[in-house]
Amino acid sequence: MNPDVTSSVQRLNQVLEEVDEATVRAPSRLPGWSRGHVLTHIANFSEAMTRQVDEALAGRLVDMYDGGPPARNAAIESGAGRPAGELKQHVRTATAGLLAAWSEVDDWDRPIRHRDSNLAASVYTGWRELEIHTIDLGLEPTSDDWSKEFCLHLLEFLRPRTPENLRLILRAPDAEWEAGAGEPRILTGALTDLTAWMAGREPQGPITGALPNLNPWP
Repeated sequence: MNPDVTSSVQRLNQVLEEVDEATVRAPSRLPGWSRGHVLTHIANFSEAMTRQVDEALAGRLVDMYDGGPPARNAAIESGAGRPAGELKQHVRTATAGLLAAWSEVDDWDRPIRHRDSNLAASVYTGWRELEIHTIDLGLEPTSDDWSKEFCLHLLEFLRPRTPENLRLILRAPDAEWEAGAGEPRILTGALTDLTAWMAGREPQGPITGALPNLNPWP
């Protein structure tokens, strides 16, 4: 499976078409963040990942964000209040730059510092970030639009969130996924809803079963 990040960027750009000043000031689906915060984070992430790619191609390893998480968070906060047009252009330019950087890769096994991984993993990271934060905007699309391929990939990434001593079984009409060992806990619903819940997002539809408290994001 190859992540279709180009489609993710196109989908995000379509969402941006209808975004105006009132839209960017309104709350997102992430507690404490406006849509301006989410858009700033998407743009800043894309630029930071572009640097990971560029530096890897030059044979160098650099941190994802200069100054670490505090600098990352400060940049999001300071950029969130910009005008809608500036926010939208930042996102479009940054995501296009990331796609262009990936198109120059000659060896996907080249290492990067982010998660001590490689350039191949950077594409999957970008796929997750773009798909998840697009729905965090609280506009269209929603998690209902996630593909089966994306859901199964995201569930694998989120496997460490499974609580200790629990065999978590997610049962959907078109797929079944499980993780952990111990007491069985079966949750049923649409695959997109089960995946959204595992990712800490509000499902669009019902989930049947006793929802456990999940471990932190890996």
